[in-house]
Amino acid sequence: MNIIPGELLSQIDSPADLRRFKEDDLIQICNELRQYIIDIVSVKGGHFGASLGTVELTVALHYIFNTPYDQLVWDVGHQAYGHKMLTGRRDVFHTNRIYGGISGFPKRKESEYDTFGVGHSSTSISAALGMAVASRLKGELDKQHVAVIGDGALTGGMAFEGLNNAGTEKNNMIVVLNDNCMSIDPNVGALKEYLTDITTSHTYNRMKDEVWNLLGKISRFGPNAQAIVQKVENAVKSALLQQSNLFESLKFRYFGPVDGHDVNRLVQVFRDLKDIPGPKILHILTVKGKGYKLAEEDQTLWHAPGLFNKDTGEIIKSPKKGPEPPKYQDVFGHTLVELAKDNEKIVGITPAMPSGCSLNIMMKEIPDRAFDVGICEQHAVTFSAGLATQGMIPFCNIYSSFMQRAYDQVIHDVALQNLHVVFCLDRGGLVGADGPTHHGAYDIAYMRCIPGMVVSAPMNEQELRNLMHTAVLNPGPFSIRYPRGNGVMTEWRTPLEALTIGKGRKLRDGSDLAILSLGHIGNLAVTAINKLEAEGLSVAHYDMRFVKPIDEELLHEVFSKHNKVITIEDGCIQGGCGSAVLEFMADHGYTSRLQRLGIPDSYVEHGTQQELWAECGYDEAGIMKAVRAMVGKGVLSL
Repeated sequence: MNIIPGELLSQIDSPADLRRFKEDDLIQICNELRQYIIDIVSVKGGHFGASLGTVELTVALHYIFNTPYDQLVWDVGHQAYGHKMLTGRRDVFHTNRIYGGISGFPKRKESEYDTFGVGHSSTSISAALGMAVASRLKGELDKQHVAVIGDGALTGGMAFEGLNNAGTEKNNMIVVLNDNCMSIDPNVGALKEYLTDITTSHTYNRMKDEVWNLLGKISRFGPNAQAIVQKVENAVKSALLQQSNLFESLKFRYFGPVDGHDVNRLVQVFRDLKDIPGPKILHILTVKGKGYKLAEEDQTLWHAPGLFNKDTGEIIKSPKKGPEPPKYQDVFGHTLVELAKDNEKIVGITPAMPSGCSLNIMMKEIPDRAFDVGICEQHAVTFSAGLATQGMIPFCNIYSSFMQRAYDQVIHDVALQNLHVVFCLDRGGLVGADGPTHHGAYDIAYMRCIPGMVVSAPMNEQELRNLMHTAVLNPGPFSIRYPRGNGVMTEWRTPLEALTIGKGRKLRDGSDLAILSLGHIGNLAVTAINKLEAEGLSVAHYDMRFVKPIDEELLHEVFSKHNKVITIEDGCIQGGCGSAVLEFMADHGYTSRLQRLGIPDSYVEHGTQQELWAECGYDEAGIMKAVRAMVGKGVLSL
């Protein structure tokens, strides 16, 4: 990579280097850091707008706090690119999210400055509180703990749980509320309106200058500093008689709102806040995409735009060789609208991912029946359950890895009551560059053990449409998982067909070996089988479609004809589709040789989907390798 950092940034290999500069240099450092993020992401890809919005905040935090001794916890993590560059990873940042390179999110094993691994939202306050309590118990009373949480992440219930607990603990803890009115899509809900009210309140805007003028004098008052703090607190509480403050009611001292792009002001504020004991919240106002005009104007598009020309803003697309199949998420979005127009009971729900899961299609066409409920997966599931009790048919679309956060609600609030909720699990399987925090590795296993749950996976776009149609007709809980990215069919808008629940299908016959696949990954098996047959092997292929209920009639056929079987799934081997087949074999006394291919019992790092499928051994080459190994062991003969 021939991208050269600016004059000052090139001298910073750690926060200690940053602290050697004068405060007057910080504006130039921020400008160079922002430009370097633009330079790198434009040619390498990755998250973009969020980290541009936190440049000044990042510089101020590392300038004032003694990191890594002081603990800095980022929420979600895609806002931490500047943090990574200031903490020794600038020269390797071009490997960000690339196979074998650094992670796109803070990661404990990657750096001592990454105090907590993140990827899911709303965890920073709880984690920082745990660190603060541990420091107190160890006698490290000078240690500071800072949680940086976006206003989008603050909609998550866990953030409120953390605030509620932290307000009663007398620890050195600062919560920085990065308020930019965005997560990936615009924020929703009453909290967004509340924060807007605070930022436009005449009361708070009159108060803040008086507050910060007093705080700025603390260092001059020495032993009387506590009295000054009390005076500030009383002044704020007096103002609260005119406007209630949520954070003060949770026993946090509230400060702000402050311009999050004024690095010198932030430095002053953090220096003052370090001297105030107990839990504090600093409310800063930032602009997502700050410093890159197009990213400021279309913050959703520029959240993670891919490669682009930094001078013109043109997003660089890979050259197309012909008509491309649609993304599975778009098939979901269009099919849901099609179903909803025919059935007024159908509604759509997503926890803050309308563009990511394509529920935005329904939000545009049938807005009164499509709901973005904020970053709160648990609420999304139980909200869906409530809708189902009244005869509605909710399609609750949550990324597979995010659904893990609502597992109790799936069991207790939906399945136990046998409610008609359709779970559409986007990003099932290995997702690529976002890595282990986002891989949808476990949904087949965790849904399969729930009584009454139908667990299914489409092999292509038409199968997804048919499963959605079938789910409408099934009166109980129904799970459909599909991968990130494009399908395989350019013509997919065919008439909907109701499938028989629990029935798979035989795609081709064969005499030497049977391959049982589940979901999209079966398309790789098709290509591998064609090549194996060219080598003289006769391979049968079955698309299972359903893991629960599993097609026992089909499996009896398989094991009565084949004594060599391979299962393939884009999910964890333990407890997945292959395990279900093994259980069937044990229950019915079959002794065929079975080999399972899938995600191993380990955490898979980041890379392209193709690289990760290859690493796990179930891409086209991996399937062929597994079969050839059988030949090599004399299990199969050509």
